[in-house]
Amino acid sequence: MMELTRKGDYAIRGIIYLASQPPNKISLLSEIATAVDVPQTFLAKIFQQFSKTGIVKSFRGTGGGFLLAGPPEDITLLQVVEAVEGPILPNRCVLKPGECERDLTCTVHPVWRQVQQQVRGLLGNITLKELTTK
Repeated sequence: MMELTRKGDYAIRGIIYLASQPPNKISLLSEIATAVDVPQTFLAKIFQQFSKTGIVKSFRGTGGGFLLAGPPEDITLLQVVEAVEGPILPNRCVLKPGECERDLTCTVHPVWRQVQQQVRGLLGNITLKELTTK
């Protein structure tokens, strides 16, 4: 069954908190971890991935922390999930053409492709801005 991992859950919690902060406010990792009830060491690894994928900017030293790399309305839940979980794959056969030797003849392959497209479409249409607005 497709399931979001704990890492994905923690990532979403952390990034929504960051998105809910005033623009240009740099947030300490300890602040984010406490606010969303996530172990700081685990969150540090997640935010390193966010930094590598360009979702957040990181600042070192005194006054350091994290800041969204762009406006919350430009960052989607799909970007967040795929940054830490990798591509949305309901089955390995949709990873790339030829990954499964039966992808051209299997009658279920188009179903998996449709599931993938619909999940990616849904997550891609939800922005951090929407998730911070109550």
